[in-house]
Amino acid sequence: MRDGSRRPGSRGPRGLGAVVGWTALSAVAPGAAHLRTGWRRTGIVLLSIYALLLLGALWVLLTTDLGDLAGLLVTSSWLSAITVGAPVLGLAWFALIVHSFTVLRPGMLRGPSQAVAGAIAGLLAIAVVLPFVLAGQYAMVSQSALDRIFSAPPATPGPQVSSSARSDPWEGRDRVNILLLGGDADTHRIGVRTDSINLASIDVRTGNTVLLGLPRNLENIRFVPGSPMARQFPDGFRLPANPDGSREDLLFSVWEYADSHPELFGGRKNQGARTLMETVGYTLGLRVDWYALVNMWGLARLIDAIGGLRLTVPHDVVFGKYNEGLVKAGTRRLGGADTMWFARSRTFSDDYTRMGRQRCVLSALLQQADPATVLSRFNRIALATKELLQTDIPRPMLEHLVPLALKVKGAEVTSVQFVPPLINTGYPDWSKIRSITAKAVHTSSREQLAATATATPSATPSATRSTTTRATKPTEPAPVKEISEGCA
Repeated sequence: MRDGSRRPGSRGPRGLGAVVGWTALSAVAPGAAHLRTGWRRTGIVLLSIYALLLLGALWVLLTTDLGDLAGLLVTSSWLSAITVGAPVLGLAWFALIVHSFTVLRPGMLRGPSQAVAGAIAGLLAIAVVLPFVLAGQYAMVSQSALDRIFSAPPATPGPQVSSSARSDPWEGRDRVNILLLGGDADTHRIGVRTDSINLASIDVRTGNTVLLGLPRNLENIRFVPGSPMARQFPDGFRLPANPDGSREDLLFSVWEYADSHPELFGGRKNQGARTLMETVGYTLGLRVDWYALVNMWGLARLIDAIGGLRLTVPHDVVFGKYNEGLVKAGTRRLGGADTMWFARSRTFSDDYTRMGRQRCVLSALLQQADPATVLSRFNRIALATKELLQTDIPRPMLEHLVPLALKVKGAEVTSVQFVPPLINTGYPDWSKIRSITAKAVHTSSREQLAATATATPSATPSATRSTTTRATKPTEPAPVKEISEGCA
């Protein structure tokens, strides 16, 4: 098709280099080849559209917080639009390259030069379309994975997105509290045992986070007054000991016990998640908004997907039924299986040492799972997450949790581990646990940092408005440490 403004007798550029060069320029400046060959109206229209698109993208980048933009990119509507729109735009760009090459009149070249120019133009067109196809494919895989993971109904009421509260998805709260669980689900084991129990309390303005770790072997668990479990165990969670003397009435089995006894809940099934959330919240004096249960071996596959984690193993870690496995001491990159045994083994060790190793793995994940790694291994990571996570976080909340997660990555992340000698796990001091928790949350809060040194012991931390606080702030500092402390 001829452009009505084309100058009579105008000719395309002479020579192989000129044809290839103008075609390549058209890939980054659409319309350049058309202007060169006299298709002025078409060239001006193409360049104008391209300039408007670039200005629009620049305006979005300058006026939109990158975290908010990342949040939008995980919404269902945006992912659907990218899944369809990216390949369409890629095909349009492909057609543009082909047409740009055509108007340059490559037929005027000599035989061998024509073949070379055509081959280069074809490769260029394919190279241009590939990023758009990959973007569409990434969006489709993301949509599938996210829809599958974030589909469970809430175990307990947390912040919900509504049309009237989109400007403040946290409903006036200063912090959100997410229960992070590591489960050891396996083909030979019935039920869920939560071997790793941490509550992440996150300041929604700064991303400052306190990771509160409870040991799996916490005894005499107290339940929320008036709850079915409290009526069943008014004096604490106690069951007869196993024949070998071991006990199952510990914190790690609360989920499994509640799931196994629906009669306590009026016949309602699958009450384990809700019960554990309420129990941990009552223990710490906080309200738990959501939970995320990570399958330990699914996490191993995720670690393999990102290329392993660089960790320091302070001493040899033995594992296996017959102590046949070994993770050798030293600093190196560990694969998923070795990382999990490093985090989970209790052979020649104990629960508290293991909790410290788990904290080191979390710290390494936080530091090393950078955006470049995630993008370069996206498909493997997306496939791994399908087997990794169970959560009651509502799908619409991802739009707000993704920006918050980016804040956490660059914020101060501290940790409190309720292990001996701080806490006697056989006879826990519940008031002390709540007092330490309140102090740690108070210190982490952005608005309270300046007031920490002068606050009176009777002051109730304003940072815990989102919590059910039952203890006053202690006069002694909380045993807070950086999450990476002790992890070389």
